[in-house]
Amino acid sequence: MIENKVKISALILLFTNLAVNELICQSKDYLVTSIVFYNVENLYDTKNDTLVFDDDRTPGGKYKWTKERYKSKIERIATTLSNTTTSTTGSSPDIIGLAEIENINVVRDLINHPKLQTLDYGIIHQDSPDERGIDVALIYKKDRFIPNESVFRKLIIYNEEGYRDYTRDQLVVDGYLDSELFCFIVNHWPSRSGGEQRSKPFREAAARLNKKIIDSVTWKNPEIKLISMGDFNDDPTDDSFKKILRTKGNREELENENLYNPMEKLYKIGIGSLAYRDKWSLFDQFFFTENLTRNQTGYQFWKAGVFNADYLKTKTGKYKGYPWRSYAAGAYTAGYSDHFPVYIYLVKEVK
Repeated sequence: MIENKVKISALILLFTNLAVNELICQSKDYLVTSIVFYNVENLYDTKNDTLVFDDDRTPGGKYKWTKERYKSKIERIATTLSNTTTSTTGSSPDIIGLAEIENINVVRDLINHPKLQTLDYGIIHQDSPDERGIDVALIYKKDRFIPNESVFRKLIIYNEEGYRDYTRDQLVVDGYLDSELFCFIVNHWPSRSGGEQRSKPFREAAARLNKKIIDSVTWKNPEIKLISMGDFNDDPTDDSFKKILRTKGNREELENENLYNPMEKLYKIGIGSLAYRDKWSLFDQFFFTENLTRNQTGYQFWKAGVFNADYLKTKTGKYKGYPWRSYAAGAYTAGYSDHFPVYIYLVKEVK
């Protein structure tokens, strides 16, 4: 097993954010696990899939999606993933949730890129009913996480005409993270297409499904540590989080069955993962069960953040400082994604 083991003496200033005073000790070692979520902005292959609306993302399509552009996109996403947590753990993330990937083949190309190939990532993926053919997936280092069961939960919603609106599944995976039982949920909730208020019921339906999954998982195993991640197309203070999932952004308010959302504090100080019309949003988030915040044995939450390195930002023009996307206003811009990745770290003492 390749362990991200660090001496606390090297991280004292960083660990002071923890509510676990026992961590401030020169002589202890801690195992650090890194988890990243990244909406990679339409990572399509170049083949025309007749079962989904991917025609624009082909060499002869509207966006002229060539093999050269595809390879460049894979290179850029692999570079980003290899860098997100290296400064802290010395390695790429142990677990990664992905959104806007077309199929398992693009994920295979991603993990087989030279920057990720030696890390032996496994893949959990299934084609969803989304009309554009975009899915979610989970990739994980096989020497850190052992999956037990994976389930793809369908979100059943209907448009104003009464027809079903096909969207992404919610991926639910349980297994053992360094012998500790965890559950991960990967989300990509319905977009704000048509307007925030008009589309709000769809995201609230997604929140209710997420809450139902969480309640079911934790009822079966009250001690399981559960982390939900994704592009929720809502901010941490929106009704889907505060009224349906009932997330808390303050540790002091947490009770047994509460869900903690560390992204709420980041959002309230102006940190975002994407921008639109000069407004930053934090749609990309993690929230998790309260037992990851207790002073106890096993993995505990350390910190969360947005990875917004300079090379991921647009350099000039009207959108300077925004995420450097692959396409803007229909034109190819050779960037990374229209979202920044987000991350959390978990730590536990190595006896």
